[in-house]
Amino acid sequence: DIEHGEFISLMGASGTGKSTLLNLIASIDKPNSGRIVIDGVDITQLSRTKLANWRAANLGYIFQSHSLVPVLTAYENIELPLLLLPMSSRERRRRIEIALNAVDLMDRADHYPRQMSGGQEQRVGIARAIVAHPRVVVADEPTGDLDPVTSDQILDLLKRLNEQLHVTLLMVTHDADAAMIAHKQFQLNRGKLVQTGGNRVESAAGRSKQEVAG
Repeated sequence: DIEHGEFISLMGASGTGKSTLLNLIASIDKPNSGRIVIDGVDITQLSRTKLANWRAANLGYIFQSHSLVPVLTAYENIELPLLLLPMSSRERRRRIEIALNAVDLMDRADHYPRQMSGGQEQRVGIARAIVAHPRVVVADEPTGDLDPVTSDQILDLLKRLNEQLHVTLLMVTHDADAAMIAHKQFQLNRGKLVQTGGNRVESAAGRSKQEVAG
């Protein structure tokens, strides 16, 4: 079980099913058997329409490759998930501004992806994932395409947002150091999920680690 507000990292060799697991949690894929229960809701039993509504309101997804729409500005990319929810244009604007401030990109709101660095693009992707105030955010190798310095900045941002927003965050990564920033670390091996640690990291840049559970 994953408790609300926890930051979980998941590692495993290529081909072990890490991304598949994320896609199942994100309701992008459907399991052949079993159930997926999030906040008491068995999402495997929802109709297509109810599942789409649940996903729009409760789940954010951070991609490795940003997956921004190139012809839309940062502001417009962040707005996309809100277009699926019943809210006024004023409320949409308020939430987008909150998300932009949270990722320190208010001054890039009118910029297109081609006008931003890779780190800035990923910050837009993170803002898009949190703008609807989801209960769960999944991140598939969010630092995989970034240089080490930018990776540390993104990891620190994810940790800060997890603490400030109390959002449950599940991150897949190949980077063992990046995994240590999470509250708990898990390894996926031959279809089995095993907890391998419970470390807290003060900052990715400092790599300061404190063991709180074995």
